[in-house]
Amino acid sequence: MIKPQQALHTVFKAACASAAILGLVAANVAYAADAANGKVLSDSHNCVACHGVRLNNPVSPEFPKLAGQHSDYIYWALRQYQMGNGNPHLGRNNSIMQAQVQNLSPNDMKDLAAYIESLSGDLVQKK
Repeated sequence: MIKPQQALHTVFKAACASAAILGLVAANVAYAADAANGKVLSDSHNCVACHGVRLNNPVSPEFPKLAGQHSDYIYWALRQYQMGNGNPHLGRNNSIMQAQVQNLSPNDMKDLAAYIESLSGDLVQKK
């Protein structure tokens, strides 16, 4: 037979576990990227100055074509530029890009990535 104290302890542990799970779910609410805001950010950061018209015609071969690139790749690349070369395993070292992304929030970078992915481009995937 279960003692009342044991039953109360079990109920308390279950309530704490439920509260913890609800807290984690609430904290991890997915952010829906806004491609329209990404366009505004792209324009305000003058991305076309290096990556060209519609981000598909770089002004120099050293700059990549971005249009149509997967948003998760773009987001991670932007985060790496923010990290800079302080972490040689994760960061990317390019002074122009590091300056461009320093003031962007994670949601800003997701918006930019969604906008870039929405553009049609000349990227070719191996088959």
